[in-house]
Amino acid sequence: MSVQSVERALDVLEALAEHGGEAGLSEIAARTGLPYGTIHRLLQTLLARGYVRQESDRRYALGGGLVRLGGIAESMVGVWAQPYLTKMVELSGETANLAVLEGDFIVYVAQVPSPRRLRMFAEVGRRVLPHSTAVGKVLLAGRAAANAVAVFERTGMPRRTPNTIIDLTAMLAELDLVKTRGYAMDLGEEELGVHCLAVPVWDGDRVVAAMSVSGPAERIAALDRDDLAEGMRKIALDFGNELNPVADAS
Repeated sequence: MSVQSVERALDVLEALAEHGGEAGLSEIAARTGLPYGTIHRLLQTLLARGYVRQESDRRYALGGGLVRLGGIAESMVGVWAQPYLTKMVELSGETANLAVLEGDFIVYVAQVPSPRRLRMFAEVGRRVLPHSTAVGKVLLAGRAAANAVAVFERTGMPRRTPNTIIDLTAMLAELDLVKTRGYAMDLGEEELGVHCLAVPVWDGDRVVAAMSVSGPAERIAALDRDDLAEGMRKIALDFGNELNPVADAS
């Protein structure tokens, strides 16, 4: 049995998250369908608990109280991901990673290394910009184009290698391609000689994380990308269903 007030408070938090962490009352109302008075009462409670803050322009933003919960949840998700990442290593022979989007940065939260002597490592906890990574492309492709543009405008899309996409129009076309084919590639865009293929982790109708395999360019290039992506998507789907068994049951 659900508790309506709890569901509505979560709807408000999710509306803020879907607007990049900050939104006005009208935007929250449009996303949730709740009356303004109800939203205001919920926001006052969330403000008092530190889960929401009010900006100088009277817009609302996700608050610092979520950081503590998020850090604990993130570490638990990393633990839950291990058997699924192991399956991706078995599928590809390469190192598998789990990453999430925190603000404007990609954060690697779990990894299972390849058994091969020459293998790639993305240190757990490492933060990188999304435009030069396959996981970043997957995560931003799962958001509204306006949100992706806002991220790129804030980060500036710096060149990491000669292969990095630094043109906004070209990057938006790349994100459209990711949506169409269901996976993203990093072809030496973050680090020369390293290729990566990433797929989304869905929580219902939202992309909440990305799973990837990465390795030396010549080994990744030798794999059948479409077959690999199909197998990875099945694994990521199973992982997403574990994260949200309610969505799976529905």
